[in-house]
Amino acid sequence: MPEQSNDYRVVVFGAGGVGKSSLVLRFVKGTFRDTYIPTVEDTYRQVISCDKSVCTLQITDTTGSHQFPAMQRLSISKGHAFILVYSITSKQSLEELKPIYQQVLAIKGNVDAIPIMLVGNKSDETHREVETKDGEAQANQWKCAFMETSAKTNHNVTELFQELLNLDKKRNMSLNIDGKRSGKQSRAERLKGKCSVIAAAGAARRTFAAGENGACMRRLLHHPSATESWPRSSSRPRAAADATDRSTS
Repeated sequence: MPEQSNDYRVVVFGAGGVGKSSLVLRFVKGTFRDTYIPTVEDTYRQVISCDKSVCTLQITDTTGSHQFPAMQRLSISKGHAFILVYSITSKQSLEELKPIYQQVLAIKGNVDAIPIMLVGNKSDETHREVETKDGEAQANQWKCAFMETSAKTNHNVTELFQELLNLDKKRNMSLNIDGKRSGKQSRAERLKGKCSVIAAAGAARRTFAAGENGACMRRLLHHPSATESWPRSSSRPRAAADATDRSTS
């Protein structure tokens, strides 16, 4: 998917196993996985409200390995905001963020106007090597915001991303669009226009153009919410009625 000029790019850094991918997946898809799968780089997109319009929140989940320094530098140079994640169960994971912060500082220059959030993940764990006050002290030293989260229990996950957007004083951004959480559409919107089915996470999009043979209508009817949208009358489109009758026969 080509990069768009109105993308707002958030880059997530941290050592392997601290839960970077779990935080991002919990936010964009509402899911959590217990198994650890190393990431090279993944990008997720979600529509958000931006200056009374809409823009795309692009979240880059980076590798926890040090084997890709060029990729790391490129992510920093293109990023608008940064999330630095450590695990509260590992003091070493907090230490590993220090050279990353220094690299952000070196590439971006003055970071006073750049939203940076230090995040202590896995706050649900009872074994703790990094106390909350230690995370706060590090954030104060870097002059950035701080928050503890749990991708497993969904604690402070949405709040993390909204607070990060709030830190950018150049734009007025929100995860809510017209009072609703971004990514969630009404049934009327899904059936409007070009007959589109859009994934709530923003990571995948499938658009079907309506043809004369009604193929788009038949495909859309397989979407769980589509058939619920037709009024209980004979006024529904004939292509939809035929497709529904055939699927139930």
